[in-house]
Amino acid sequence: MELELDDDGRIKRTGNVTTATTHIITVVIGAGVLALSWAMAQLGWILGITNPINGKRNYTYMQAVKVYLGGSMHMVCGLILYAKLAGITVGYTITSSISLAAVEKIVCVHRKGHEVDCSSSLNPYMVGFGILQIFLSQIPNFHQLTWLSTIAAITSFGYVFIAIALCLSRIISGKWAPTNITGIKVGPELSVDDKVMRMCSSMGNIALACTYATVIYDIMDTLKSHPPENQQMKRVNVIGVSAMTMIFLLCSCLGYAAFGDHTPGNIFVAFYEPFWLVALGDIFVVIHVVGAYQVLGQPFFRFIEMSASTIWPKSSFINKEYPISLGNAMFDLNLFRLIWRTIFVIFATTLAMAMPFFNQFLSLLGAVGFGPLVVIFPIQMHIAQKHIRILSLKWCLLQCLNCLFLLVSVAATVASVHEISQNLQKYKIFAYKQ
Repeated sequence: MELELDDDGRIKRTGNVTTATTHIITVVIGAGVLALSWAMAQLGWILGITNPINGKRNYTYMQAVKVYLGGSMHMVCGLILYAKLAGITVGYTITSSISLAAVEKIVCVHRKGHEVDCSSSLNPYMVGFGILQIFLSQIPNFHQLTWLSTIAAITSFGYVFIAIALCLSRIISGKWAPTNITGIKVGPELSVDDKVMRMCSSMGNIALACTYATVIYDIMDTLKSHPPENQQMKRVNVIGVSAMTMIFLLCSCLGYAAFGDHTPGNIFVAFYEPFWLVALGDIFVVIHVVGAYQVLGQPFFRFIEMSASTIWPKSSFINKEYPISLGNAMFDLNLFRLIWRTIFVIFATTLAMAMPFFNQFLSLLGAVGFGPLVVIFPIQMHIAQKHIRILSLKWCLLQCLNCLFLLVSVAATVASVHEISQNLQKYKIFAYKQ
């Protein structure tokens, strides 16, 4: 069967504003939103709130950096970008296991009471999640993820609204906790050094929750050519960012107002009743991260496979597709894709089992990518695209912004690594329980 091609010779794109918005919501309203209440508790009320039309189409974030900033910056961008995307798959493996273990614990506590030890190992859940991702990772490319991304987006709204409702009900019932304009107070249980480290780490959590720049070009590459992609993406960005802002503010503010200094790293951990609603929220988290794993993992998969194809263009092992029929379903099997993606998922799962620290790992991922990928590279591309004169007022202001957020990223990275190292001293590798 002859494939219908688009204006650039690639397989015809069929995406629209709705499907692109779905992808963005799947990425931005991720599991990181559950840590925002904890971040708010560390920062307090003040800091916590705080070629477009006719040019050549860029298919990936890295390609855009290469066009505007050149080869050396392209290489630096690639190292940071794909390290972060690979790391997020580890973070999502941790998230899924914590949520599945939480469901087991909630049911156990409901049946047997709080006196019984209901803790369980996360490892079996991580292994199960990894096996599922081995199969889903064989989806060839981003264009075939719409159905999975749609399910993930729906469930992300589900668990976010459950979390908001639970926090709101606690506040209305009068069980709210005292809060402070500067966050958790320094005292016998919290030294000044720990307070500073927690504040820096919390900025990493916020950074992870508020970024989707790393996959924006991959999402745009799914859009059909007409109307123009730039016009469609403006609408998509407005819808996606508006939804993100509203939901993030509700989650972080209501969570902190409900629990104050005792706000947990994952807001669902604080609730046991109504047990069926809390369990449903955790199940929604798991379903969401199943899809989000692929939405954020596919750009990394594509980069490795395109690089291999460029280096070995005549290799049938890397490039040949084998049509496979299962009943009425037809799909293409590629041996390189099958083997390398399976090895990667196994590696990511093993790493998650060794370091299952939810808040700290999410913070590290956010910290590493936020400054360079969300602020510095986009600003430098804007300067190059608009030909902003060096040492002009606008150029100086933009460079000050770059320096500010680079410092935020560095501080959050140091704090996250510090907290992960402390946890590694406290817990045995592969033996963490919740």
